[in-house]
Amino acid sequence: MQRASRLKRELQMLSTEPPPGITCWQPEDQVDELRAQIVGGDGTPYEGGLFTLEIKVPERYPFEPPNIRFLTPIYHPNIDNAGRICHDGLKLPPKGAWRPSLNISTILTSIQLLMAEPNPDDPLMADISSEFKYNKQLFVENARKWTEKHAIQKNTGSLKSQDQSSPDLKTSRKRDSVDTLEENKKKPEDAKRACL
Repeated sequence: MQRASRLKRELQMLSTEPPPGITCWQPEDQVDELRAQIVGGDGTPYEGGLFTLEIKVPERYPFEPPNIRFLTPIYHPNIDNAGRICHDGLKLPPKGAWRPSLNISTILTSIQLLMAEPNPDDPLMADISSEFKYNKQLFVENARKWTEKHAIQKNTGSLKSQDQSSPDLKTSRKRDSVDTLEENKKKPEDAKRACL
């Protein structure tokens, strides 16, 4: 009961006073799931991108943090290929900083800030973190490429969906996924270990 009334208030607040560059909604009256979109910040490699997130709200919310992951692929040291986010606000103490006084809006705002200012010292993706620390220009190039490929809506002037109009995009996403899976098999726990 507390979860439902709290979520209702939070969604009301998000619809009347949304944080800049963030939208959040409840798909088809699902009580435990929300969707959000974050616009990539100006001056970041994610500029111009629209990133969709899935928010699963646990039964014990707000005493437990929501489970949030990116549905849009993003090249970031604190976000893995499954969209999971390494962020203190999404974990309970003692390892995390979640408190019942936090809400979906504050967490989405802090994720937006994390996008603009990655934390390479607490990575989920060790290779991207190393690139961010030691070859920032290459990191920015790669992050921009991923943003252009996955997060920027292309206006083709056609009514076809993006996947229908460009079958090569589907193939390249599969190829990226297979390449990533192969890389993760080579170094199975390196990325996960850093954020635990």
